[in-house]
Amino acid sequence: MDLRVYYQKIKDIAQSLPDPCVVVSNETPDGGRAGVLTEVSRQLAARMIIDGRARPASEQEAGEFREQTVQAKRAAEQLAAASRMQLTVVPTSELRNLKKA
Repeated sequence: MDLRVYYQKIKDIAQSLPDPCVVVSNETPDGGRAGVLTEVSRQLAARMIIDGRARPASEQEAGEFREQTVQAKRAAEQLAAASRMQLTVVPTSELRNLKKA
C-alpha cells in the first residue's frame, strides 16, 4: 500500500467529519466488539474508518450517545457530592449537657 495514498485518504475523510466525532466500532478479527460508540478526534475517526475498525455514527446514534454521556456525568457528580457530605457525631453526654443549660 502506498503510504501517501493512505494518509491522503485519512486527510480527506477527516475534513468531512465534525470534531469531536462519534464512531461506532465494527467487529474485528483481533477481538474488537461491534456496536460500541466512542467520541474521538476527527483524525482518529478517519483513521479508524479507513482501517475498517469503525464507521461514523448517524446523527441519531450520536445524539443518544451524548445524552447518555451527560446523564452518566450527572450521576457521577451526584455520587461525588454525596460522598463529600460531612456528618458530625455528637456523643449523648454532650446532648445532656446542652439540655441542662
